[in-house]
Amino acid sequence: MKVLVETSARHLHLSQEHLEILFGKGHELTVKKMLSQPGQFACEEKVEVVGPKNSLKMSVLGPVRKDTQVEVSLTDARAIGVTAPIRESGDIAGSGACKLVGPEGEVELTEGVIAAKRHVHMTPEDAEAAGVKDKDIVKLDIESPNGRSLTFGDVIVRVSASYATAAHIDTDEANALCPGKECYGEMIK
Repeated sequence: MKVLVETSARHLHLSQEHLEILFGKGHELTVKKMLSQPGQFACEEKVEVVGPKNSLKMSVLGPVRKDTQVEVSLTDARAIGVTAPIRESGDIAGSGACKLVGPEGEVELTEGVIAAKRHVHMTPEDAEAAGVKDKDIVKLDIESPNGRSLTFGDVIVRVSASYATAAHIDTDEANALCPGKECYGEMIK
């Protein structure tokens, strides 16, 4: 089955508590643009993510979440000097630490920094048609128009009625691939 492949650049998700510390009591996220996953959006708000070596200004994605999570590439993690274990989104226990700086305050995260595992969001209908189920591991064979085609292994399938079918890779993976504007990959079981 062919799926759209999207690049997921560095970003963070904030809890309501951390949003209000960084941006002020009662602050609500401001939608900049809607993303491909239903209900998800890029925000006008940006936060400085500070590590021992350097810092990066990063976009906030909404809506707010239960826990704050910072998603970086491994290159980003090395650049700012933080640990970023490769994890599924939401699996932050024992992950990397950093400081977040917003216009109204700061938050010291003791955990929450990850490099997201490459994954495929799928609707239940598309997963059934592809013969896969939630948490299956597949390969993703991607043709590059620029002579850098790749097959990625260890791609986790995430199935939910609230998803739109699309694969997500980080900027390091996309740079290795050089995919061009629109890119599709073939899922291989």
